[in-house]
Amino acid sequence: MANTYQLISSVTVGSGGAASISFTSIPATYTDLVVLVSARSARTIEPRDELHIRFNSDSGNNYSNRILQGNGTNTGSGSTSTTDYIKKGTMPAAGATANTFSNNLIYIPNYAGSTTKAVSRDEVTETNSTTLNYIELSAGRWTGTVAITTITFTPEVSTFVEYSTAYLYGISNA
Repeated sequence: MANTYQLISSVTVGSGGAASISFTSIPATYTDLVVLVSARSARTIEPRDELHIRFNSDSGNNYSNRILQGNGTNTGSGSTSTTDYIKKGTMPAAGATANTFSNNLIYIPNYAGSTTKAVSRDEVTETNSTTLNYIELSAGRWTGTVAITTITFTPEVSTFVEYSTAYLYGISNA
């Protein structure tokens, strides 16, 4: 069980939106990392957009995902391997209920270790519609064996809207 959570950094998207949210120069002084993301996409036509994550600017096919999801009507699961990002959920977009944001909790244990990095996430997206609400649990893996020093979040299609936020915490178990 974690003894301390220390806020390392936070980002709030300003007016005009942002193509990505990044945390850089992450110190290797903690046991694990937790990221809390509340986001919304400017994607038009669709009511949702995917949230992607990359580590250390690695855009190679070095990630894999396993996802379990459900909405007001359906459930599903899926997996990908050798992809260039970890899918970290969905977020409301322009076609969703106004002013709604997703909530994501991303846990990265042993982020400074010398083995591949596992990532777990739970997420909920509320859009006040029985078929557009989402809840997802996922696991991901990055094959990188160096410490994570940069985490970048990007929407699959569009940009983050104003007031999207992300908070990076370091956890010490000592």
